[in-house]
Amino acid sequence: MLLAWGTSAGAQTIAITGGTVYPVSGARIENATVLIRDGRIAAVGTNVQVPAGAQQVDARGKWVTPGLIDVATQIGLTEISAVEGTNEGTFRGDEVAAAFNVLEGINPASQLIPVARIEGITTVMSSPGGGLISGQAVALDLWGDRIEDLLIRSPVAIVGQINETAKGAGGGSRAGVMARLRRLFNDAREYDRRRADYQRRQMPDLSAPVADLEALLPVLRGELPIVLAANRRSDIENALRLAREYHLKLVIDGAVEGWQVAEQLATARVPVIINPLTDIPSYDGLSPKLENAALLSRAGVQVIIASFDSHNSRNIKQLAGNAVAYGMDWDAALRAVTLTPAVALGIGDRYGSLEAGKMADVVVWSGDPFEFSSAAEKVFIRGMEVPLTSRQRELLRRYKALPPKYE
Repeated sequence: MLLAWGTSAGAQTIAITGGTVYPVSGARIENATVLIRDGRIAAVGTNVQVPAGAQQVDARGKWVTPGLIDVATQIGLTEISAVEGTNEGTFRGDEVAAAFNVLEGINPASQLIPVARIEGITTVMSSPGGGLISGQAVALDLWGDRIEDLLIRSPVAIVGQINETAKGAGGGSRAGVMARLRRLFNDAREYDRRRADYQRRQMPDLSAPVADLEALLPVLRGELPIVLAANRRSDIENALRLAREYHLKLVIDGAVEGWQVAEQLATARVPVIINPLTDIPSYDGLSPKLENAALLSRAGVQVIIASFDSHNSRNIKQLAGNAVAYGMDWDAALRAVTLTPAVALGIGDRYGSLEAGKMADVVVWSGDPFEFSSAAEKVFIRGMEVPLTSRQRELLRRYKALPPKYE
């Protein structure tokens, strides 16, 4: 069942005035106003009428963008990687866990949430890990006391992998991995056609429990994206072949050698999620390139920049900045952490750009968000200004000035 509980958080009317606005869906606008009403963006432009009584935020000299979106995290599912009791993102015991939805493992009180939020990250995809088919990912806004408050959509994607780590699910071979995926998809389709036969036990044994096959059906109908981890050129080409065969809404995760097949990815209109600073060769990707993001983007590929680090999701800004340093267009880099991931996950109608009618996830920056010295000065999520505090900042304030007897 697809859930989408996210609603406007309040009835405030807020006008962010005088800033340089980067809507993402269009050209930047100097000395512009972003008007927020009832949790959504009401208007963006230079001639916006500010209603009487609206809360005004002076953004003169500031940069205004949509909230950043990180789609490669386990935020809310992990706290301390080495402490088993704080990790909720892996369903152990089966390489195929398509029915595993991480939603009710999300901890709204996670200390990782404010750490990401104060750096301008307002939305994440929190995903399961492990196995051939890891399970169902969810899209979250990073504000609220309950799962219902955070949730944008569940599931937002099915997550799996066909890279080196998946070989165990295919008998130790990438060819075995692809064969197993095809059998899963074929069995899901066959089950869907012959449900009555299955109930009467008049079908051969299936390759996965019915719950997992049921969970794959929205993917096979093109209703839900499947995010497959693939880094080697040959793995990416296998994924593209699979997508053509089964008409999948595919997203490639990793794509270390994506630059080598950029034209194929662009032609297939398959988005890629990358870390643009990956430059250390491995047997899972012998040809990394710091220009990966730039080369993919220039070829017309829908590039998504992500942190791949729940504890340091905040680094997504620097990753985007480094992609620019290695040749990616600045506007394309901003799109890669806002609108492109939103569209890839099927929430682009509500997220990822500053347009009338969309959710008011807005950040006011001291300067270029991709510059190391810039900071988020105001963060709004669903139209609510959120506090820029975290446990680390509170500890800093507490111990920054020692009592006289300790000086």
